[in-house]
Amino acid sequence: MKLQNKVAVVTGGVRDIGGRISVKLAAEGAKVVVNYFGSVDRAQATLDEITAAGGEAILVQGDMTKQADVDRLMSETHAAFGANIDILVNVAGGIVARKTLEEMDEAFFNNVIALNLNSTFLMTKAVVPTMANGGSIINIASQAGRDGGGPGAAAYATSKGAVVTFTRSMAKELGPKNIRVNSLCPGMISTTFHDVFTKDAVRTNVANSTPLRREGAASEVADAVAYLAGEESSFITGVNLDINGGLLFS
Repeated sequence: MKLQNKVAVVTGGVRDIGGRISVKLAAEGAKVVVNYFGSVDRAQATLDEITAAGGEAILVQGDMTKQADVDRLMSETHAAFGANIDILVNVAGGIVARKTLEEMDEAFFNNVIALNLNSTFLMTKAVVPTMANGGSIINIASQAGRDGGGPGAAAYATSKGAVVTFTRSMAKELGPKNIRVNSLCPGMISTTFHDVFTKDAVRTNVANSTPLRREGAASEVADAVAYLAGEESSFITGVNLDINGGLLFS
């Protein structure tokens, strides 16, 4: 139980990668605040899985691009688990749709940026004043933020590239407060994200081009989050860790 009695907030914490992160942190002993937006059934299933295994968690619905919802999440977190937060994992985000430059309008572009970047900014700003000494922030970026993404993913890739840069900036700014900030850059992970937005032929081609010859699993991303959240990574900050089976090197 490497995270015994730590308080962790996971935004977008019920679907695929987010869900596995919430469950993993709880299994390591953390008290987990699981944020979700619209997936009520998945939220309850995630909470049930955590509590059935003896973990402790609460659910907080909210849109992390909205300051009022962020404020409410913080209020409910402190009411349930006290004044200090030890771990923040910014998972909330998404591609929304694949659109070329010609197909995008300003509203679409701004929506994708807000979903992936603004949510990370708002939650980080809200949590840092209450973060305990030795706290850890882990942002979920993407391989798309490093290589520009696939067809129609320009807005998404841009937003995730900004998350990578924000991670580095915050590592420098918050390091003197003994708060570490890192990000993960998942590649082709087997999730509903790719079920919806990536063609089967593309997924097969990417898997076959990967040195490990497969897609990753959401649980493998969650394992990396647990490592970055704990004391074993106490001298690691400003890192954008690739989780892509060797498809793209740093």
